Amino acid sequence: MTEEHLLKGWDEFEPGALLYSFEEAKTRKHHENNSVFHSVADWRAEKPVFNGEHCINCQFCWIFCPDTSIISKDEKFSHVDYMHCKGCGICSDVCPTNPKSLVMFSEQVPNEEALRNWPKKDTKKDA
Repeated sequence: MTEEHLLKGWDEFEPGALLYSFEEAKTRKHHENNSVFHSVADWRAEKPVFNGEHCINCQFCWIFCPDTSIISKDEKFSHVDYMHCKGCGICSDVCPTNPKSLVMFSEQVPNEEALRNWPKKDTKKDA
C-alpha cells in the first residue's frame, strides 16, 4: 500500500475499494483522529443485540456494516464492537432470518433483557 492511499479521505476511495477491518488496522498507520483510536459509541441511541439461536452465518451484517463494528471470526459472527458502533441499524436491516438474529434495542436496555424479549417469528397474513 502506498503512502498516497493512507492519506485518502473516506470519500476519495474508488467504488469497490477494500478497507481493512479494525482487527487488521492495528498494524496500519492511522491519523490520530481516526475512529480506531476514539469511541463513537456515545452517538448511539439504539444498539444491535445478537441472538445466536437465529443466526445462519450469512455474513450480511459484517459485509454491510459501514463502521466495521461487526466482528467475524472463521466466517461466523463473533460480536459487536460497541466502541465503534454508531447504531445505524444496517446490520439488522440486512439480516435475512425470521426472527432476525440482530435486532435494534434502546441503548439503555441490557443485552440480557433484550434476549429475554426477543421478537417472535413473523407470520405471513393472507391477503
